[in-house]
Amino acid sequence: MSQEQLAEQIGISVTHMSHIETGNTKLSLPVFVDIARVLEVQTDDLLYDFLLDRKASWNELTQVLENCTSQQMRIIVDVAKATKIALEKHMES
Repeated sequence: MSQEQLAEQIGISVTHMSHIETGNTKLSLPVFVDIARVLEVQTDDLLYDFLLDRKASWNELTQVLENCTSQQMRIIVDVAKATKIALEKHMES
């Protein structure tokens, strides 16, 4: 979803959205809740430290792949790609 689409669905200007993203304005609670609603996520998901979560997920995935054969790794990569495509398609609808 583009910045323009998100701003439109929330009911704020693109400029205001840009200022929120860059930290140049304070985010009101109602706008914060609207962002979560439009993105179809919980507010906690927006507050949680994304980088820590990503690192933990990466470490978990590395452990899963650790003892895989080359064929198993190719299959897992194919499944991951297909899952990502399906998730993106679902988020668009």
